[in-house]
Amino acid sequence: MSRHRRAHGRDIDGILLLNKSAGMTSSFALQRVKQIFNANKAGHTGALDPLATGMLPICLGEATKFSQLLLDSDKSYEVTAKLGVRTDTSDADGQVISVRTNKSTRADIEDAVKHFLGDIMQVPSMFSALKYMGRPLYEYARKGIEVPREARPIKIYDIKILSYVNDELSLSVSCSKGTYIRTIIDDLGEMLGCGAHVIRLHRSGVASYDPSKMVTLDDLNSLLSESLESSEGHRDELDELLLPMDSAVSDFEKYIVDAGSLFKILNGQAVSVSDAAGADRHVRLYDKEHCFFLGVADIESGILKPRKLVRSAEVLSLLPGRDILV
Repeated sequence: MSRHRRAHGRDIDGILLLNKSAGMTSSFALQRVKQIFNANKAGHTGALDPLATGMLPICLGEATKFSQLLLDSDKSYEVTAKLGVRTDTSDADGQVISVRTNKSTRADIEDAVKHFLGDIMQVPSMFSALKYMGRPLYEYARKGIEVPREARPIKIYDIKILSYVNDELSLSVSCSKGTYIRTIIDDLGEMLGCGAHVIRLHRSGVASYDPSKMVTLDDLNSLLSESLESSEGHRDELDELLLPMDSAVSDFEKYIVDAGSLFKILNGQAVSVSDAAGADRHVRLYDKEHCFFLGVADIESGILKPRKLVRSAEVLSLLPGRDILV
């Protein structure tokens, strides 16, 4: 099947690193970015709470096929907690459920945070988007209903104290996917015997993306106004902000597809590869002549198995006059 232009948007592919502002839902941010770029398809890579700010990679077009890979990637955060006050949501948007005197010293906190390093089990908050019986946990929580949640394995690679002044504790945290920073702060507060909740949360990193590449919605709105006011009405300056699709899989090994295997691979067929004795691994695929990004595949026991393939205009141009599977 060929890839056709859809009436409701452009076929534009790439990844935008949005610096989400506080008070904004990830869903609103996603829809606004989609409108600004007039994209026919968009998806984010893991929601941030409205209270949170920071890196929210938004995938446009064919890049949405790799959003799950970014959702599964490691993250880093900077968080500020208020010690002595616990809330039902573990953040400043919730209702206060206990107030206790905080007598924690910096030494106490340094000792406590060590317990979170490495592989740990974490019970998700009732105010998370995880689902129980097909409904998000926060829907039950808002009705005062407690449902069972299983502890899940996560990994904390690093946790450091940035500052501790007037009951406000700031930490930097590097962690695996699925980590709830609010839950870490709540657990830390209980460990210290005073309670705690998040008052500021900033996601400083996703995978290996450079934080300096982030842009705000205000930046995008300004560029959109400029493009609409110009005689051409093009979105060129906006499009230049998009990172290439393969940036989502930059840690995968690069693999060049020879001309003889190109058509089979682009139709999702497995092919034998020469390094049959090599280790099993994930690879990112490129054609030999133009080095266009084709997608990702797994190599297992000397067989290359396409996993996710892109249908960009560049890739389709490699096979003129021939239909390929979508």
